[in-house]
Amino acid sequence: MSSRTSTALWTQRFQRSTDSNMSLQGQIRQMLVAAILDGQLPPQTALPSSRELADQLSVARNTVVLAYQQLVEEGYLISRERSGHFVNPAMLEGRLGTFAAQTVATCPANETIARPDWAHRVQRRPSDQRNIVKPGNWQSYEYPFIYGQFDQSLFPTNDWRECCMKALSVMEIRNWAPDLIGRDDDTLIQQIRTRVLPRRGVFAMPDEIVITIGCQQALYLVADLLAREHTTVGFENPGYPDARNIFENRNALLLPLPVDEGGVRPVEDADLFRQCDYVYVTPSHQCPTTATMPIQRRHALLELAQQHDFVLIEDDYESENNFSGTPHPALKSLDTADRVIYIGSLSKTFAPGLRLGYIVGPRELVTELRALRRLMVRHPAAYIQRAFATFLALGHHDALLRKLAYAYRERAQVLMAALDAHLPEARHFPVTGGASCWVEGPPWLDATRLAADAEAHGILIELGSVFFMNGREQNNCFRMGFSAIRLDKIDAGVRLLAQLVREQQPKG
Repeated sequence: MSSRTSTALWTQRFQRSTDSNMSLQGQIRQMLVAAILDGQLPPQTALPSSRELADQLSVARNTVVLAYQQLVEEGYLISRERSGHFVNPAMLEGRLGTFAAQTVATCPANETIARPDWAHRVQRRPSDQRNIVKPGNWQSYEYPFIYGQFDQSLFPTNDWRECCMKALSVMEIRNWAPDLIGRDDDTLIQQIRTRVLPRRGVFAMPDEIVITIGCQQALYLVADLLAREHTTVGFENPGYPDARNIFENRNALLLPLPVDEGGVRPVEDADLFRQCDYVYVTPSHQCPTTATMPIQRRHALLELAQQHDFVLIEDDYESENNFSGTPHPALKSLDTADRVIYIGSLSKTFAPGLRLGYIVGPRELVTELRALRRLMVRHPAAYIQRAFATFLALGHHDALLRKLAYAYRERAQVLMAALDAHLPEARHFPVTGGASCWVEGPPWLDATRLAADAEAHGILIELGSVFFMNGREQNNCFRMGFSAIRLDKIDAGVRLLAQLVREQQPKG
C-alpha cells in the first residue's frame, strides 16, 4: 500500500536559492529527484497534490504541475488518474543500495578488517611536489593579485552561448556525439591551422596537430612519451612549477638554465645546453618573469639545437596576450629541422575551466601522441571542440583578444605605476604582455611571511620561491596577477601591500 508523505516535510527539503541560475521548476525537480534516488522516498510513495505542494513551497501551482509532468516523462513518477503521483519503483531497480555498508555491519566485532597499506603501495607522491597554491574562495578577497583566473566582466557570455547552442543543433550533434577514438574535431583542427597558428607565424598540416585537455595534458603527453631516467631536460630557473613536476615525475634529470631580462641565454650558457636532450622554454612570456626572448636569442637557440642534437619544447601558453605591438615569431615558425615541439593554449585567455590546448609537431611524433592520449582519455570532449571551433569561425575569439589586450594593457600600466609609486625599493620586470608581473623585493624581504600577512588583509599574491628548483629558491620574489582584479582596486591593493613589506624592513 502506498503512503503519502506529510506536506510539512517539503518545506525542510526545499531550499529556494536566490543565487541559483535554476528556475523554481528546476529546483523542485532537483529536490524530488534527490529524495527518490537517495532513498528518502520509497517506491510507491504518494506525493502531495500539486496544490498542496505549491502552498507549502509558496510557489504557483502551475510550477509544481510542470515539474511533476516532466518527472513522469522521465520515469521518476507514475501518474494515476484521480489518485495522484507516486514514486516509480522501476526507477530504483538494479540498485545495490547500502549492501556494502550492511556487510561491514554484520562482521563480528572482534574480527580484524585488513585494509591496504596505501602509504606502502603508492609508488610516487605527486602531492608532495611544490605547486602554485590559490585559495578556492579567491573571489571573496578584495585584492586578488593571482594569475590565470577567470574574469566574469570580460567573458563573452552571449557569444559563447550562441556557439554552444549551434553545437547542440541536430546536425551538429551527429558530428560530435560519436566516439572520435583517436581523432579530433576536423573543424577545430582547421580553425587552428588557419586562424590561430598564423598569428604566430606557424604553418602545420592537419596530421601535425593534436588537441589536448589544456597545456597541462600537452606537457604530460610529451614528457611521458619522450622523457625517462637519464634523460636531461634543460629547464628555465625560475620556471613553470607544473612542467618541472611533470618532467620530474618521469624521472628526468633537470638542468637549471639561468634567466635574465631576455629569458634563457644560449650564448652565455652554451655549455649547459650541450648537455641537454630536451630544452623546455617559454620564449613569448617567460614563466614567471614575463621576459620576452629577443629574436637573436631565438635564432641562436635553434642553431645550438641543430649543432648539439637536442629538441626544444616551446610552451607558448600566453602568446595571445600581447599588447606591446607586433609579437616576435614563435620558435616553431623559425624551425626548419623539426627541432621544436610547439604547445599552445586555446582557453587560457578565454576561460581556463574549458581546458583546451594543442601540440604541433612532426607527424610521426603526433601519431604517437595521439596513441598515448587514447590510452589516457581517448580525446578531449568533442562537444567543447565543436563549440570552440564555431567560436573561432565566427570571429568571436579575435574580438575577445582585442578586448583583453586593451583591458590587460590598462591594468598592467596601473599596476606598474602603483609599484613604482608605493614600492620603489622593489624591482619589477616590465610587463609587455600576459597577465602577471614578477616582483623582486629587497634582499631582506620574506615573501612567505608577506603572502601570509597580505592574505590576512584581503590581498592575494603568489610566492616566487615555488618557481625555483629545490636548493635555488629566492624568497624575496613574488608574482602579482592582474587578470582577476578590478582596475579600480589595483592601486589601493599595492599601497596596502607596500605597508606590509615595510613592516619587515630592518631597523636602523
